[in-house]
Amino acid sequence: MERGNFGSKIGAVLASAGSAVGLGNIWRFPTECGSNGGAAFILIYLLCILLLAMPVMIAEFVIGRASRSNTVGSYRVLAPGKPWVVSGFLGVLAGFLVLSYYSVVAGWTLDYTFESLTGGLMTSDNFGTMFNDFVSSPWRPVIFLSVFLLLTHIVVAAGIEKGIERCSKIMMPMLLLIIFILMGFSLNMPNAAEGIRFMLKPDFSKVTKDVVLSAMGQAFFTLSVGMGTLATYASYFKKETKLIPSALGVCTIDTIVAISAGFIIFPAVFSVGVSANSGPGLVFITLPYVFQKAFGDLPVLEYIFSGLFYILLLLAALTSSISMHEISTAYIHETFKLTRQKAATIVTIVCLLLGIVCSLSFGIWKHITVAGMGFFDLFDFITAKFLMPLGGLLICTFVGWDMNKKMVANELNSRFTPLLMLLFSWVAPIGIGIIFVYGLISK
Repeated sequence: MERGNFGSKIGAVLASAGSAVGLGNIWRFPTECGSNGGAAFILIYLLCILLLAMPVMIAEFVIGRASRSNTVGSYRVLAPGKPWVVSGFLGVLAGFLVLSYYSVVAGWTLDYTFESLTGGLMTSDNFGTMFNDFVSSPWRPVIFLSVFLLLTHIVVAAGIEKGIERCSKIMMPMLLLIIFILMGFSLNMPNAAEGIRFMLKPDFSKVTKDVVLSAMGQAFFTLSVGMGTLATYASYFKKETKLIPSALGVCTIDTIVAISAGFIIFPAVFSVGVSANSGPGLVFITLPYVFQKAFGDLPVLEYIFSGLFYILLLLAALTSSISMHEISTAYIHETFKLTRQKAATIVTIVCLLLGIVCSLSFGIWKHITVAGMGFFDLFDFITAKFLMPLGGLLICTFVGWDMNKKMVANELNSRFTPLLMLLFSWVAPIGIGIIFVYGLISK
């Protein structure tokens, strides 16, 4: 079966960057930053990107490009007869589960994009009630979840070059353009200097073990490492695509988006006197209030700012969901010899059914729990605290200790190979192991 390839180097980088850039950058990063000391958190986060997350990304690139196969098939090619294939199956399972509950939040984003563009956010007088009524509805979130998954399905079913790469070349520049426009708005708001100071002046007195571990976790999850997403994408890289510069490009774009989101949100938040530590409700409850209060006398600016912000959030959600869909689609397509369209349809239907279960856990199925968690929280716990850290640990350990060293060196083709092997073998596994163990015992 002939496999697709990315048609250009920039297409490969933009698609991989799109995989990394998601709701974690624009929603989770500002939340973590606001809760953990601002600039101090950012410095620790950047260090973790370099020492922890990027080595895992490069390891995934090595596995994917060397094997030219999906995340399960790659271990069958590179380590036949060995149990490393378990890591591939963990990635496929994580892809199904993450896409299911991720699409629920993405559906919320799609609804808020619709509300902002039709003026619904401008007329609300209680955003907390508005959000809670929406997520607890038995049908409305399911509709937006279904539409979002359909959009993702259309792109993935179209193929690598005509679907994923083409859309990445459109969506990623749009995303970056909107970020810079919103930054221009936000940085010129009254009292924006307080938000800038919060982002740039570190308060190391707030740095604790939990803050360090939060920064490590954010660095790890923001780049979508540990599921085999990037290994799957790298299997479509051409031989001339340089892995280390590509990884640097992806990390740079991802970090710029995350930090820029902070420079959009915190100057606006400080401008209207709202606490920077607003928690997970920051995007759907706090920010609509900020937009309304900041631009109350200029409704046109409120409409533009809120509309662009939720379009930005939607684009970020879509670029990530496409990559998560592709993990499972590639596996089914290549393992069971189905057409890409049929494989994508199977993934979409399964994720839709699981997503509906997650969505209803905020409403009519709220009383149904497993180990004290609703289905949405359960899927999040299984993937974020178990499958992804364990997957990242296995990926680095495989490349650092068991994969053919000459093959690794040929794929890396860099004078930094000895340093990267140190990171693969020791630094990244130890760091991920700490996150893994702490995440389990802290529940």
